[in-house]
Amino acid sequence: MHPAVPNGFPGDGPVLPSVSASTLSGDDEVIRALLRRREAGSVPGARTDGHRIACVIGGGGMRGAYAGGMVHALETTGLADAFDVVYGVSAGAFVGTALVLGHGYDSARIFPDDMACKEFIDPRRLGTRRPMVSLDHLIDDILVHVKPADWEALRDHPVPLRVLVTDAADMTSHVLERLPTREDWRRAMRATATIPWLAGPPVRIGDRRYIDGSISDPMPVLRALRDGATHVLALLTRTVPELRRSEPGTRPPLWARSIDVVVPGLGAMTQDVRRHADSLALLSDAAHPDRDGAHLMAITPARSAGVRGLTIDVPRIEQAVVLGREAVASALRAVSRG
Repeated sequence: MHPAVPNGFPGDGPVLPSVSASTLSGDDEVIRALLRRREAGSVPGARTDGHRIACVIGGGGMRGAYAGGMVHALETTGLADAFDVVYGVSAGAFVGTALVLGHGYDSARIFPDDMACKEFIDPRRLGTRRPMVSLDHLIDDILVHVKPADWEALRDHPVPLRVLVTDAADMTSHVLERLPTREDWRRAMRATATIPWLAGPPVRIGDRRYIDGSISDPMPVLRALRDGATHVLALLTRTVPELRRSEPGTRPPLWARSIDVVVPGLGAMTQDVRRHADSLALLSDAAHPDRDGAHLMAITPARSAGVRGLTIDVPRIEQAVVLGREAVASALRAVSRG
């Protein structure tokens, strides 16, 4: 049996207070529904409570270390099997794969152990024929030899993984799921993380070319609701102050302008504040009309470890993993106190 709430995780240090409940409109019923399923021994495909509980995992490159820590905590506390569907965007798609397949430890360790290196991210490759972010290294090396991913197991898994991608032709959001082969899944993972100029060209799947899913839908909470979710747990890879910081100036930064040279308009769409505004409004407002009676809860890191999308500083990334685990532990404790 698992304890009602965790007492922390080995090596984490003091648990920081959660900011989610006080600054986002968190609904404790999401956590309570997960706990009830855990205690009842509920398993995917044989639910009796009438709920449809979705986990939505945001991206953000190496910021995915926060989400990796969160998924590790959900698995450690016995809650990973309580979801009915998982949505993953960009780095969140890789973390979502770990959640579905029961690889929570790997989801936390892959960022500091395997991705925080120049083989994966190297600014010296800018201006060369090789992308600065090597998805080849991640998909063809790390996820094959170091922390193998059983992609084919996703096809018929009772908990579907829905990978968000963006159509490069019109910047609309699309979902890839139930893909038939290992190679299809690998292409989907490459597509959801591909930003032209930084991580390679658009990825062709069928008759479309796709790029990073977070460009069109960085936190697909609304999509989960429209797909029938009654409860949504959103795992965010930024602190609330980072999400709510003031709107940037009218002139995009240099990196965004550089991307616009390759795909006009793409650079502006990749800027954090603009991309997250709609999903943040949905998560923040308990009376939002699109909620329509559904229960939503966001878990965010309590403070920043200073990790950005292209960070390869191992101590910072290690701290981001810890903060992710602590955020889940704090959310569980908050429910217990309530």
